[in-house]
Amino acid sequence: MLEHEKINYVEFPAKDIPATKSFFTTVFGWTFEDFGPDYTAFSNEGIDGGFFQSDLKVSTDNGSALIVFYSKDLEQTLAKIESAGGSIIKPIFSFPGGRRFHFGDPNGNEYAVWSDQ
Repeated sequence: MLEHEKINYVEFPAKDIPATKSFFTTVFGWTFEDFGPDYTAFSNEGIDGGFFQSDLKVSTDNGSALIVFYSKDLEQTLAKIESAGGSIIKPIFSFPGGRRFHFGDPNGNEYAVWSDQ
């Protein structure tokens, strides 16, 4: 259901759209709908969004917003990310309320995963 004046969609750059789709399908079970060779979309993943063809990348070093996933098993999610070809940017660390780590997708886009356990 669309909600008035609420965040509805997020878009990310992707140098390699097929590798991006493979990574997010393997790690998080996402499915995609392609809109030509330069755009792919995902839905029902906490928020809808897409990846567009670009050599740019999102990173907190560049002042980008950080997309944070939740995991019931932080170590298991980290292992899935590494085995699917993701990179660990910041290893697991504690913060008030839980633990988290930051990772890069095949394009170098930065995300985080947190757990309250």
